[in-house]
Amino acid sequence: MSGERVAFNHVGLCVSDLARSRYFYENVLDFVYWWELNPPDEGTSLMLQLEKPVGLKAAYLLRGGLVLELLEFLPERREQWRKRSMAEPGLTHLSLSVADLDASTGMVERFGGTVIEQTRTPGAVMIRDPDGQLLELLTFRWRHSLPPLPPDV
Repeated sequence: MSGERVAFNHVGLCVSDLARSRYFYENVLDFVYWWELNPPDEGTSLMLQLEKPVGLKAAYLLRGGLVLELLEFLPERREQWRKRSMAEPGLTHLSLSVADLDASTGMVERFGGTVIEQTRTPGAVMIRDPDGQLLELLTFRWRHSLPPLPPDV
């Protein structure tokens, strides 16, 4: 260990269909499949505070240093999706920069997502993945306009 006190691991995202979500994230947003995990119910139930059976299957995808953990539970375990306000505390969205905003949004619906057209600006648009997760797509122009990263990040 290099003396680091904290290291980023992953962002977890619950999905209703693991294969469909992998298809979306790999094809629309160029995530790369890394590995899968089928943890036993015993420890998983305790850790996630869910009654057994949990039936968790997780897939890990990579993109630009981000590790996205897709979590699929048994159908009887899943809860109904609900629209959340951006002003509600908690994780609101994931933001990704894309080389070609029009080309990327052009693939969203073909792979099961939705483009929220009323949010479109010349350099950004909000989309939803197949389960309704909000994603912000920005051009690389925005990314290149950011100030330099602080040292030792």
